[in-house]
Amino acid sequence: MAVDYLVIVVYLAGMLAMGWWGMRRAKSKSEFLVAGRRLGPAMYSGTMAAIVLGGASTIGGVGLGYQYGLSGAWMVFTIGLGLLALSVFFSARIARLKVYTVSEMLDLRYGGRAGVISGLVMWAYTLMLAVTSTIAYATIFDVLFGLDRTLAIVLGGSVVVAYSALGGMWSITLTDMVQFVVKTIGVLLLLLPIAVVKAGGFGEMRAKLPTEYFDPLGIGGETIFTYVLIYTFGMLIGQDIWQRVFTARGDRTARWGGTVAGTYCLVYALAGAVIGTAAKVLYPKLASPDDAFATIVKDELPIGVRGLVLAAALAAVMSTSSGALIACATVANNDIWARLRGIVRPSGEQHDEVKGNRVFILLMGLAVIGTAIALNDVVQALTVAYNLLVGGLLVPILGGLLWKRGTAQGALAAVAVGGLAVVGLMTAHGILANEPIYYGLLASLAAYVVVSLATRPTDEAVLAAWRDRLAGRAPVPAPASAPESVSEPVPHAQ
Repeated sequence: MAVDYLVIVVYLAGMLAMGWWGMRRAKSKSEFLVAGRRLGPAMYSGTMAAIVLGGASTIGGVGLGYQYGLSGAWMVFTIGLGLLALSVFFSARIARLKVYTVSEMLDLRYGGRAGVISGLVMWAYTLMLAVTSTIAYATIFDVLFGLDRTLAIVLGGSVVVAYSALGGMWSITLTDMVQFVVKTIGVLLLLLPIAVVKAGGFGEMRAKLPTEYFDPLGIGGETIFTYVLIYTFGMLIGQDIWQRVFTARGDRTARWGGTVAGTYCLVYALAGAVIGTAAKVLYPKLASPDDAFATIVKDELPIGVRGLVLAAALAAVMSTSSGALIACATVANNDIWARLRGIVRPSGEQHDEVKGNRVFILLMGLAVIGTAIALNDVVQALTVAYNLLVGGLLVPILGGLLWKRGTAQGALAAVAVGGLAVVGLMTAHGILANEPIYYGLLASLAAYVVVSLATRPTDEAVLAAWRDRLAGRAPVPAPASAPESVSEPVPHAQ
């Protein structure tokens, strides 16, 4: 195992080194939070694919393949579909807004009255998303070093918090590119073919497994529909995803780079399901489907390759964890803390902006690590996160982009009613039940439409300013707390 250990240690050291390098570039709020809004297509595609394909997509995707066969690809497949929809239909307009958070977008669209409440919902989502990724360190480090669960979470979480706090989005972008390459080599180019060969090839797999393992809809139509509601729609509105869209150099980068990343997700989804199906042939009686990934890596791969594939799993977890962490800190600082305190710093204090966001990454990182140690169930935590996100924010965000008649009062009603309905239904029916997302989303939609139609239309001046920003015709106003944006006019649509 010495070679495998060396691979992992070198990988972790490289992550920290890139955090240090990123710190030298992140000198302004724009550089720290959105990498200066200047990522090109190749880097944008790699980092976007890295953040959406985390531990749940890798370890969980293989586990679903072990349990259901090829139809286990649907969870990750719906993530890819959501990223494709975001990239094709919305990403160019989102990139032109030149904001830092989803709540800032809602303020622009509805006239500045939706920020704190929507920020609280988004903060809860990003916090739980970061927690689920951090919990996954325990599984990986247990396989690698046999570490205690708490120590594993502290070790993995500390590395992510360190490089994220050092260089912000620049550090995360650089590490995500490395993680994307490591995942591609480790999972697609090494583990996938080796797993299939070890299982005797597709013919042998078909002979040893029930036919439903090769049914594309074997996981069930209701489950697929729920995945679409939670993950496809979740990709359209999550702060962690939007914050990556904000890093794009322009419209075309956001649209085409995201399309490439979404297509990559579809391939990754099928690969995970095939690996899980092969593991079912090799190990038909595992205690838990989620053990399939670690077991096949530990028992079937040669020395060195095993370390690289485990590094790929670690990369998957770290990319999602760091993206969720900076999103959580950005929302906590910009949408909640600054608004509640009413802080406006004098112009010229750019470095204070970086310092403040860095402090919030450290604080949120400690909260994430502490929560991850206290929780055990990754699936339940992830379900809570996405139910709150989709049930509370999907309707006001898409409504703001697509329906002129939507009002601030309607948006606030949708957030409140949808969020409370989801929480109440999860309490009544259970966290993993389908009813919370079904009825919570319907309640949010009904509240949005009814209250919007019952209240005065949004002021035409607000809508005109919104349309100009969406079209790239208006310069970005320079808030006193972020003077660097003075030099960042919105480019015209490409």
